[in-house]
Amino acid sequence: MILIDRFLSDEQDPKAVERVLGKLNDILSSNEELIYLAVQKKPAVNLLPDCIAVSNKRIFYCEPGNFGITMNFKDISWKSVKEVSFKEEFFGSKFICVPQHGENIITEYVPKVQARKLYQAAIEQLENFKEQQKQTEMDEKRAATPRPSISAVIEEPEVVKQPEPVEETIAFYSPPIAVPAPVVEEPEDETTLKLRKLKTLFDKHLITQEEYDAKKADILDTL
Repeated sequence: MILIDRFLSDEQDPKAVERVLGKLNDILSSNEELIYLAVQKKPAVNLLPDCIAVSNKRIFYCEPGNFGITMNFKDISWKSVKEVSFKEEFFGSKFICVPQHGENIITEYVPKVQARKLYQAAIEQLENFKEQQKQTEMDEKRAATPRPSISAVIEEPEVVKQPEPVEETIAFYSPPIAVPAPVVEEPEDETTLKLRKLKTLFDKHLITQEEYDAKKADILDTL
């Protein structure tokens, strides 16, 4: 049930507000909240004023019919609204709603204070709708973008080949003497080569201390 007192703060016609709220109470959808209601005030006779109501989902235009016996309602959702504005004149203000399609909807003789608050409420709800629509479009675009598949690639550590030892040749300028035959070094066995390569990997930080110790123990166990 809509409370009438909160819509009488700006000298709205109580009878008009009560009549409109009684009808709107049955029209509002779930999760729809009435934000502001303005009542027309004609300069001469104001027996059957029009009303404009703003909710979080749409704008209602309420026009009395059959000499006040009936009430005609026309609504426009925020999705269909391009912009809203108001123009102050000598007798009140004009409230203007520009739809996405069709002619502008103009309501005259809206009291200036009510027109300002009506505009503030309408522009706030319109901006909220546009922001929600923008966020929805971004979410839909993000959901439609395919995600790259993640595959785990395991790289084997690079084995650095130990350079061959280079023999240095020393030339003596002393008189020729008997030079002993060069000592031929025996080639390293397989275990020594493995230990040397393992140490090289560790020195280059390609394996951890734990991996080095474990692998070294495995090599020595084969002896």
